[in-house]
Amino acid sequence: MKGRTIVLDHIGDVEAAALMVDGKIDDLLIDDTDAPRPGAIFRAICDRPIKGQGGMMLRLPAGDTAFLRQSKGLRPGQAMLVQVTGYAEGGKAVPVTERVLFKSRFAIITPGKPGINVSRQIEDEDERNRLLEIAHGVMETEHGLILRSGCEGADEDEIAEDIAAMQDLAEAVLGDAEGTEPEALTEGDGPHILAWREWTSAAEVVTEAGSFEHLGVMDQIEDIKTARVDIGEGYMFVEGTQALVAVDVNTGGDTSAGAALKANLAAARALPRALRVRGLGGQIVVDFAPMSKAHRKQVEQSLRASFKNDPIETSLVGWTQMGLFELQRKRERLPLVRTLRGL
Repeated sequence: MKGRTIVLDHIGDVEAAALMVDGKIDDLLIDDTDAPRPGAIFRAICDRPIKGQGGMMLRLPAGDTAFLRQSKGLRPGQAMLVQVTGYAEGGKAVPVTERVLFKSRFAIITPGKPGINVSRQIEDEDERNRLLEIAHGVMETEHGLILRSGCEGADEDEIAEDIAAMQDLAEAVLGDAEGTEPEALTEGDGPHILAWREWTSAAEVVTEAGSFEHLGVMDQIEDIKTARVDIGEGYMFVEGTQALVAVDVNTGGDTSAGAALKANLAAARALPRALRVRGLGGQIVVDFAPMSKAHRKQVEQSLRASFKNDPIETSLVGWTQMGLFELQRKRERLPLVRTLRGL
């Protein structure tokens, strides 16, 4: 199976989507029915400030709690709109932001930040002007608008309808900000909608029931559930713990300096996918195969190039005194082993 293929199916009763590149899972989304989805918007009620952290605990529906990383100007009992930014780990409060965005395949509506902008990935000046003309013909509010890279070459009516739909949704949600009780105003997008929104550029889409089995997706998911990742020049173990994600790179039988560098470069190229498909984030510590300090820069450059196009925000912190490499990755997804538990 060559090229890019999006497979939309279910695992049991749970919605799931897989992005296949040349027959190999490159990204994987599995819904979690027990937690608010990232992107969901709530009217939350401020509960209490957290001294020392500068944050505020918020009440959500059904007794859930959220944590906002700022409390300035907020008071207990105040209603406010917040958007979920990730999944809560280990019974912690749901992470949220007050900067609410409305995203679709072609458009992002940005309340409080007026102006119409086109994605920098669209470089053709004529195309940028075409898109701006479409947007100015549709936008009727003071909200801001970002035209996403997926707009390039897309049908004018589809773009206009998408912008209008996001405008209407933004107006409806913002108009429901006041109240004395917490309430869910949007559910956030499930795997199928996210796949259409984020992956559909130059990709075949398969929607038939049972496609995960027929196309070998389930077999690959079983492989991904294990910690070992073969990288051609060796192998690495990628394991999530309660505190962090530990990555151990090995060369196999060849312990020469050249073999170590090859294995470390291969690991650097493979790491974004290994984390992505396993749903791993937070603090990540990589123990590369032993190499000289002269080779560290080459490996770090490879890491930076590998993570450049990864969709999940990742900061490369750098080398520790013990020769480990640290990264910090946003927790946008639940670990695969937790998501599949009980399915």
